[in-house]
Amino acid sequence: MVSASKPAIPANTIFITEKAASKVKEYAARDEMDQFGLKVAVKGGGCSGLEYMLDIVVGPDSDDKIIEHHGLELYVPKKSYIFLAGTELDFSDGLNGKGFVFNNPNADRTCGCGNSFSA
Repeated sequence: MVSASKPAIPANTIFITEKAASKVKEYAARDEMDQFGLKVAVKGGGCSGLEYMLDIVVGPDSDDKIIEHHGLELYVPKKSYIFLAGTELDFSDGLNGKGFVFNNPNADRTCGCGNSFSA
């Protein structure tokens, strides 16, 4: 029997699922943004040391790495990229209603809310 496991995310990129990309596009349309991308970053803080940051922005900063999936550009600051490489960004709207979920292979430890981690 063949396993239906999903493929591993390459360690040199960040991947956003189709569901998460669709949700970002929905939020941008709600805010009447014609041109936009998703800034994905980390900053010091949170209960585990590093905190995830998401923001819908008009365009990248000069030091952002640009990654495109499902018709959506992700803008990742180079300083954040080392902590996020290989990460899958998904969206959960199940019973827990979590929202955006980071599946980060670089996280040694995460907090209970899933918004911060240590590497």
